[in-house]
Amino acid sequence: MNIKPLAYRMRPRSIDEIIGQEHLVGEGKIIARMVKAKQLSSMILYGPPGIGKTSIASAIAGSTKFAFRTLNAVTNNKKDMEIVAAEAKMSGKVILLLDEVHRLDKAKQDFLLPYLENGMITLIGATTSNPYHAINPAIRSRCQIFELKSLETVDIIKALERALHDEERGLGTYKTNVDLEALTHFATASNGDVRSALNALELAVISTEPDEEGTIQIDVQIAEECMQKKSFSHDKDGDAHYDVLSAFQKSIRGSDANAALHYLGRLVEAGDLVSIARRMVVIAYEDIGLANPQAGPRALAAVEAAERLGFPEARIPLANSVIELCLSPKSNTAITAIDAALSDIRSGHSGDVPDHLKDAHYKGAADLGRGINYLYPHDYENGWVKQQYLPNKLLRKKYYKPKKSGKFEQALATVYENIEKKK
Repeated sequence: MNIKPLAYRMRPRSIDEIIGQEHLVGEGKIIARMVKAKQLSSMILYGPPGIGKTSIASAIAGSTKFAFRTLNAVTNNKKDMEIVAAEAKMSGKVILLLDEVHRLDKAKQDFLLPYLENGMITLIGATTSNPYHAINPAIRSRCQIFELKSLETVDIIKALERALHDEERGLGTYKTNVDLEALTHFATASNGDVRSALNALELAVISTEPDEEGTIQIDVQIAEECMQKKSFSHDKDGDAHYDVLSAFQKSIRGSDANAALHYLGRLVEAGDLVSIARRMVVIAYEDIGLANPQAGPRALAAVEAAERLGFPEARIPLANSVIELCLSPKSNTAITAIDAALSDIRSGHSGDVPDHLKDAHYKGAADLGRGINYLYPHDYENGWVKQQYLPNKLLRKKYYKPKKSGKFEQALATVYENIEKKK
């Protein structure tokens, strides 16, 4: 009896057997073209768990007939990589699937780089982390980066049906009848993870007694028992995490308290207080800003309370602050103003500092710290005097464009507009 899990046994042996990922392995697509031309380059495959990263790597190897080895960047050491390199020297080329490639340490990386350069090892790195955030640039620059998409329900049903009818590797030797509702539940409750769906299907088949006619009947109740609770697929190191963080901020920006609380709940469930804290403080200053200046300090206070409390109680001050942020007036004038100023600077539009604003210490000015001909605002009524501050090249530039979405910024806008009129 084969003790390897069904998901392992059903891994595709060629790219023609890969389910989903048509944008990479479909007719005329990039990986299909590589395999057809037998010109593989090193690559990094990233996406959620259970969508086929390892399967694509083994299918590529099966389609090209090159030697194929699998290592893990965490559990396998440099000596294991030396064995793969020795094999590559003898055979001319080895395809190396390196799981958790984002965890590759410097010693292993330095060892691999020359073999990637000369093409003796074709690296297929697999990771749930976004490689642009998590993978060392030295490795990343030597690899093509391909994002795998989550599998649709129809894709997973196709994989389940294939496993049910495959007598060599799957469950085809069993006489089974899986009703459509059960099959759909396996596919949907796996949340896009085909590995989870296949292994649950196998558990259902081997643990269910046949009926009087020798048929194993799988209904939705059995499917629910074998799937148990739908697994929470939010991995705080994975790319989906950044999607949830983005949705969290956009929901607050859009003043949708219910959506923001939903995404906060997902982040709390993932246990990532650090990302929650950072994003909430950013939101308070970027999206609420001058419309409610106290939102920033209060968000920071909520974050500090959450850090002291820890989960599960941390959710309480976080929820308080999220609701306030959602329902606060919004203003992005500060971030748009500084970004506009930075854009000019980075484009070479800066100009010389006006002479009267320059530091006068080295000029021996009588009033230290004041430039020549500088008019000191505190010497004038209301603390304002007409004089030039921007460089000549930017004389009429206006970066700050106030909104009147909150009482505080309304007041600022009035002062700002009066000063601009006086100019």
